[in-house]
Amino acid sequence: MKIRCRLLFALLMLSPLVAGCDAITALDEASRPLEIYELQTPSVQKRASGRNVELVVEEPASGGALATERIMIRPAPLRAQYYPGVRWADTTPIMLQTLMVRSLIETGAFRSVGRRPVGSAADYAVLSELTDFEAIPTGQGSTTVRVRLIFRLVRESDATVIATRAFTATEEAGGTDIGAVVRAFDRATSALLLNAVGWIVGLATQPASG
Repeated sequence: MKIRCRLLFALLMLSPLVAGCDAITALDEASRPLEIYELQTPSVQKRASGRNVELVVEEPASGGALATERIMIRPAPLRAQYYPGVRWADTTPIMLQTLMVRSLIETGAFRSVGRRPVGSAADYAVLSELTDFEAIPTGQGSTTVRVRLIFRLVRESDATVIATRAFTATEEAGGTDIGAVVRAFDRATSALLLNAVGWIVGLATQPASG
């Protein structure tokens, strides 16, 4: 009986130490710096501007699972997870808005491109909805990246939707490590933005009818 009591006493004395070790381990993991990734602005083709147009690019609308700086994995259609210990440099919608603004500026086709109009209103607004920005495990140690945005070009003077179009891009990562996956995100995003920029420039710089 005495031996059993001593053993119980020893376990009770040890439990705070174990809890303390767990807390220290959790604190150590939380204090580790996250690896931060960002995507490159694609190399766009220079365009001659046919009109003196000001363009505003709105932040893409998105669901809650995408409105984050975390890098999403989609293991199943109805499940969303995130890579541990890594993140984008900004939330996904803001990162894509930045890339779109830079890409449209690089075309040289517009008088002004920004997140807000220079004056009271711009000539056109680019509205978009982000529906997919995810890494999808495909088995055999491979991953597919899928990016999809729905764009609307809106004439600001009368809020008329000029056109709507969805753009999708997929890229094989060739592996599951985060470096390969981020490079696949970069390729897919660049391909999508190049197509979207060409579409926007063609619509917003064409001579006004009437």
